[in-house]
Amino acid sequence: MKIAIVKLSALGDIVHAMVVLQFIKKQYQKIDIDWVVEEGYRELLEFHPDINKLHVVYIKKAKQKKSLYLFLNELRKVRQFGSYDLVIDMQGLIKSAVISRLISSPITLGFDKSSIRESIASIFYNKTFKYGYDENIIERNLNLIKFSLGFVFDQEEIQHKLPFLHSSKKYLITKLSNIKKNILLVPNASSKSKCYPVIKFAELTTMLDANFLIIWGNQEEKIIADEIKVLSPNVNICEKLSIDSLISLIKQVDLVIGSDTGPTHMAWALNIPSITLFGPTPGYRNTYITNINTIIESDSKVNPLKINKKDYSIKDINTRDIVKISEKLLKE
Repeated sequence: MKIAIVKLSALGDIVHAMVVLQFIKKQYQKIDIDWVVEEGYRELLEFHPDINKLHVVYIKKAKQKKSLYLFLNELRKVRQFGSYDLVIDMQGLIKSAVISRLISSPITLGFDKSSIRESIASIFYNKTFKYGYDENIIERNLNLIKFSLGFVFDQEEIQHKLPFLHSSKKYLITKLSNIKKNILLVPNASSKSKCYPVIKFAELTTMLDANFLIIWGNQEEKIIADEIKVLSPNVNICEKLSIDSLISLIKQVDLVIGSDTGPTHMAWALNIPSITLFGPTPGYRNTYITNINTIIESDSKVNPLKINKKDYSIKDINTRDIVKISEKLLKE
């Protein structure tokens, strides 16, 4: 059997989807799984042993350049991916649904109109699956695959998942300590309302005896990293990392602390201890709690169907609560 999974972006969303690969292979070892992804996230998937072939598209680039020619050219390229027994759209957006339908297959499957934000996307599928949009994202993804391929799994198995992110090599990170515990801070996110305050990150670094590292991805994020270092000179700012090198770094640290964003979710994927801080987004939905992966939520009432970007309640999370959980995780 040959299937194609369409999950184009973003970093955390792809991570949440990739967990299904090991469950598919556990049931069907000989199945061929191809994956369709945006160019910017290629490195997240290209070294995964369970992926047969990676199809890279440039839809975002076409949109940024406002080029209809580039967009149509990408759609023509999709038609040349080959034939599949089944195509599964795990994204649930109009763009991913269109791509899924253009891939040659007798079955194009995705969530039904009541289960996704862009309900129009469901018209491009000839088979749909209903599962509440407000339900846990990991469980949503696994139940979609369960429905697609007709296998059975116990949700308790998620607690015992294998690490599933792979880098091309182990990178030498010079700022790692051989003496102290290494804690990676992720101060940035897709929205400012999801970011824990700079001053509180700096305060946190003075309350734990550890080696702190900070990552960043663009100039705006670098400024935030620099602001933390001004307040707490002993922290180490990493150089700009590729996704490949970021995977390697997270494998080598003892704890990751950050908001609801891709690199923090990567710690969960790698079975590395983590604390995810939630303000305007729903913690119960956007991560999966384990013995070593935990969350701290603000007191804000969150609607998963409509995120309030003016909700800055994440700032109310007490650093002492983070310290208490960190000390426990670092001892285990």
